[in-house]
Amino acid sequence: MNGFTRKITAAIPSLLLCASLSGVPTMSYAETTNPNDPVSMVKEWDKTFPKSDKVEHRKVSFHNRYGITLVGDLYLPEDRGDRKLAAIAVSGPFGAVKEQSSGLYAQTLAEQGFVTLAFDPSYTGESGGYPRNVASPDINTEDFSAAVDFLGLQKEVDRNRIGILGICGWGGMALNDAAMDTRVKAVATSVMYDMSRAMGHGVGNGKDRYTTADRRAVLHYLNEQRWKDAENGRYAPGGHDIYVDGKGNVTAAERVLPETLPANPDPVLKEFFDYYRMPRGYHARSVNSTSAWNATMPLSFMNMPLLSYANEITIPTLIVTGEKAHSRYFAEDAYKAVGSKEKELVIVPGANHVDLYDNAAGKIPFAKFEQFFKTHLR
Repeated sequence: MNGFTRKITAAIPSLLLCASLSGVPTMSYAETTNPNDPVSMVKEWDKTFPKSDKVEHRKVSFHNRYGITLVGDLYLPEDRGDRKLAAIAVSGPFGAVKEQSSGLYAQTLAEQGFVTLAFDPSYTGESGGYPRNVASPDINTEDFSAAVDFLGLQKEVDRNRIGILGICGWGGMALNDAAMDTRVKAVATSVMYDMSRAMGHGVGNGKDRYTTADRRAVLHYLNEQRWKDAENGRYAPGGHDIYVDGKGNVTAAERVLPETLPANPDPVLKEFFDYYRMPRGYHARSVNSTSAWNATMPLSFMNMPLLSYANEITIPTLIVTGEKAHSRYFAEDAYKAVGSKEKELVIVPGANHVDLYDNAAGKIPFAKFEQFFKTHLR
């Protein structure tokens, strides 16, 4: 056995462990199963909103720069003729799928004359990538750029008139992408979260929740979980909002939302529960509706601030949030950080965070989004 063969042989146990931890079956070289392929490509209409007769719908797939196949819904105006149109890529909320809020936003904007693409981010929904139920500030920012790649290759699209729209946690991803991808001509967010701030400093009532000691306790908790995952050969599920009590004890739920709503629930928990766990917004592929992220997922966000370069965003920027949204401070601080001279903060009167997920309360300012993109994607 030569030295090269000995090195490869020694590496095999490590490769098998990696395969086991990722949840990917060990494969021989003769097998062709690709963990980055789509999970599914459901053709039937399985959205949480009705299909519009003003829009043509196509199920599509495309690859990001890491080789992961993303699955999306492309919406085109029925009366588009032969014109090349402006286009908008849409994703979010965090833990949702394209059959929920992002699809509603995309279809509604397509009714107003845009080509739109709602997509499932990597590792979630119908998109590929293993292990499942993972989020990443880097890869999910790239997902937006991959959507721009796809849109710019469509014959119906003017590639010089592409914008992006991020909802909830994908608002921060959209702003991060807008600071990096010079092909994006306009960016909008709706009830945005900065997920690196949310996980790294705790979602509070108008301000960060963690002290420095709390943050260190959370990091210790997550890294101890890494030992457990390595020993068990699998990734444990867990909620991404982690709690630290006054004595420094750390706890996290085993799923994003409970099976049933507790008595006298926190109002924000009730908002999310009434959308994701009820027929109004429930979807079987949604992390928030059915399960949890990988418990260690927050580590990726803890020391990688998404909005570090927000001051370099020079394109038109629209930031929309609710007057009563618990996330309002994220939007207001992001607005201050954005460097564009053409930026606008819109606060929807009386709206909480989840009011802008669907139009059950009639509060999503679709006319404002339409006006913004028509003005800046001319």
